[in-house]
Amino acid sequence: MPDRWVTFDCYGTLVDWWTGMGEAATAVAGDKADEVLEAYHAHELILEAERPAHSYKHVLREGLRRAAADVGVTLSGDGDDAFVNTWSAMPVFGDVEPALAQLRAAGWTLAILTNCDDALIAETQTHISAPFDMVVTAEQVGSFKPDLAHFHTFRERSGVGEGDWVHAACSWMHDILPAARLGIPRVWVDRDRSGHPPGVASAVLPDMTGLPAAVEQLSAG
Repeated sequence: MPDRWVTFDCYGTLVDWWTGMGEAATAVAGDKADEVLEAYHAHELILEAERPAHSYKHVLREGLRRAAADVGVTLSGDGDDAFVNTWSAMPVFGDVEPALAQLRAAGWTLAILTNCDDALIAETQTHISAPFDMVVTAEQVGSFKPDLAHFHTFRERSGVGEGDWVHAACSWMHDILPAARLGIPRVWVDRDRSGHPPGVASAVLPDMTGLPAAVEQLSAG
């Protein structure tokens, strides 16, 4: 039997990015943390689109520095290292471990396609007990999602067959849309309630509780 794969985005999908980054922003920006975090999002997208590609640690540092400048905040404490220094402390969502265990038990092979660096994702993996059989990072492919290199690289490395791959992610823009462009069955784990068009996804869930059943249904269909 060929391997059946479920690939995941990590931050926002498996790991509670909003809580972790929010706490880090509060530590250095105080009551301006929400404004800094909102400004950071815009700068992250710009930095990720620049060529040659930056390391994700550079994106985190420079994005925070630019965001603070936009808001008019002088960063305290760890300064623009705040996101990097607290990265490994970001919590894993409570529904992740049961869902991954169910997928493993059903014979699925698991992988991560992430926009962060090798060292950062390695830190995060120590907090997730389920093993991942492959990790594809921005550092490895030289670009950031929503570029398609992560997906192409995974397909080449895994040799996955048609109908044996489902992608699951929270980010509509970074993951669901590019997976749709490539015709990959995709489960949108819409934790953020972002309001993007749900029809782009093959299935939409509010969290990962129903993910194993959704993956089985998509693979059967």
